Amino acid sequence: MSLTHGQLLVHCIQVLDTYNGDMQSVEEHVNKYLKNNQIYDDSDQTFIVEVFSECVRYANLMQVVLDGFYAKDGKKTLRSEQNLYTVVCYLALFRLDELGMAHFRKFVASQDINRMYRFLNFFLDEKNLLSWIRDGWEKYYEHVFVESNMISSIQRWMPELQEMIGQMKDKIANRLKPKRKNLPTTETKPFNITQPRPRSIPIPEPIPKLAKHKPAPKTLYSEPREFDKIKKSKESNRRIAEERLMEASRIQFACANPEKSQKTKEILNNIISEEEAKLEFEKHRANRPPSFLSREVPIKMTTATILREGNLYRKKEAEEIRKWENLEAGAKDASDFLKWQSEMRQKDLEEELAEIERRRLQGKLSHEEAILARQDLILENKQKVRNMKEETKKMMQEYLQKKFSEEKEVRQLVEDTMQGHKNAKEATKKLQEYKRKIVQEVNEESKELMKQALEEAEEEMRRRMELIHQIRAMEAVPIIRQKFVDLTATSGHGLLSEMSIAELRERVALLKTAEKETEEQRRDEILTAKQEKDQMLLETLETISKHRLEQTKSAAVRFECKKKGLIPKKPEIKDPKLQELEKKLEERKAQRKKEQEKSKLVPSKQSLNQTRSLINQKRALEESRWRELEMTQERSARLVGGGVVKSQSASRLATSSAIMAS
Repeated sequence: MSLTHGQLLVHCIQVLDTYNGDMQSVEEHVNKYLKNNQIYDDSDQTFIVEVFSECVRYANLMQVVLDGFYAKDGKKTLRSEQNLYTVVCYLALFRLDELGMAHFRKFVASQDINRMYRFLNFFLDEKNLLSWIRDGWEKYYEHVFVESNMISSIQRWMPELQEMIGQMKDKIANRLKPKRKNLPTTETKPFNITQPRPRSIPIPEPIPKLAKHKPAPKTLYSEPREFDKIKKSKESNRRIAEERLMEASRIQFACANPEKSQKTKEILNNIISEEEAKLEFEKHRANRPPSFLSREVPIKMTTATILREGNLYRKKEAEEIRKWENLEAGAKDASDFLKWQSEMRQKDLEEELAEIERRRLQGKLSHEEAILARQDLILENKQKVRNMKEETKKMMQEYLQKKFSEEKEVRQLVEDTMQGHKNAKEATKKLQEYKRKIVQEVNEESKELMKQALEEAEEEMRRRMELIHQIRAMEAVPIIRQKFVDLTATSGHGLLSEMSIAELRERVALLKTAEKETEEQRRDEILTAKQEKDQMLLETLETISKHRLEQTKSAAVRFECKKKGLIPKKPEIKDPKLQELEKKLEERKAQRKKEQEKSKLVPSKQSLNQTRSLINQKRALEESRWRELEMTQERSARLVGGGVVKSQSASRLATSSAIMAS
């Protein structure tokens, strides 16, 4: 196994967590999971596949145990951990004989000891196991299968399992085992035997020599090609960045004033109108606009609009009446206040415009400062790049020294492993013989248990057959199903509101007549309400028409007054703070222009030569493409003239060759 016990258990839980039986099959899901997690070892794959498929197969049995656990001892445990308990339950029920106690201990030890102790203490309790858990399993499977395949295997391993639970309990309680007393060792005495002849000195075996290693390649001591490629890519990227910077400095965006001026807007509108005038083709086909657009169409007045407008005019009338009453009572005229209010509003407007202008200038100023800060940042980055290059050189030297020392350690390890392989073969042979003996003993015990289980199953089947015969005899007895109904008689339950079916029918008829009377009365009320509503709507329409006439007259008077009056001029802004900001902005612009002139990039001879060579290559490519096109056109013309190919096929040939050339 390449994976540890804990890793295998985690993979089994994750497979169960991500499984959805409605969406995909068991085999498809397992294969997909193994592929995603890159588990290629055959033993690991078979273990995960077997555990997952068996857990899905015996899901009902595991659910019986888990429901009981969460109901009794596991009230404080998380529901998200139930797949962990299903896998442990499955291993204890079906795979304990195959795994053995040592491997099962490792699986349990890989998880949290408190969780495992709580679950195993509940599950392996004989009171729970032999009472309601066994009854729950027998709902899904037969008694023989449950006894022979599940309970018998657990009972066989019960002493070892109980010992393991006890050890876990001691570990949780921090109890220490009592130390064993060191008994005195038996002293050996040599036998009085004639000493054997001295053995001949064996011929020493030749010391195995390792094969000569290949010498290190020359490329190890020279710089790799990737560094040259990186340098070239850096140079090209730098050149592209310089070009973009030149272009960005040449065409700078207006940060503080994104809106276009009035003059540019007029020019754009003129250009768009000229372009649209060119597109007026097939003008005689255009339809005229419909006639109803020229005349005014009367708007239909709904009840909601009539009521809404009437309520509005009613409120206005009430306000006017209140105003006149106040004036009669000696209230003051509000003309002086309105004049003062207009002056204050004009003053507020001037202040607001000054604030807007100040913000605009501050935006421009911040833009200029940002450009200067960016230039400083570029210089800092250049310095950082130089420092990083020096650091990378030092790191490369350290890496080469480390690699050389690791190679020495690997050589030493190879020599040690060659000696260790010889001792491992003898140990494996002894282990195989021990395993064979254990397997023979287990097979003999399983045969005896199978015989007992078969005898118990036969007895159970006989008992069930007898019960089935008794049930069928009881079902064969005939039952009288006829019932006589009297409509005038009560059911005889002894209730106060008890009555016969005939009395119920009479009461239902009386209720129906009462409902009809109430319905007619309601209709009369609705008719009177409608008439009152129509009258009220007519009155509101009259008031609306009167008010509209008054409004049209007042609008005409206001329009004439506007014609006579002058257009108000736009207020001028005079603020010393704004003038200071403008001066500061001009200074920043001058400083930025100086910095740009200093940092202008002068193209080197190498870059000029490279650009010229690129232009020449592009021209040569274009010329070769045009030549190929001319050749294909001439060939197609010859074929058509000679009558070898039809005109359509020749045109196809020409177009395909043109496409290939492009």
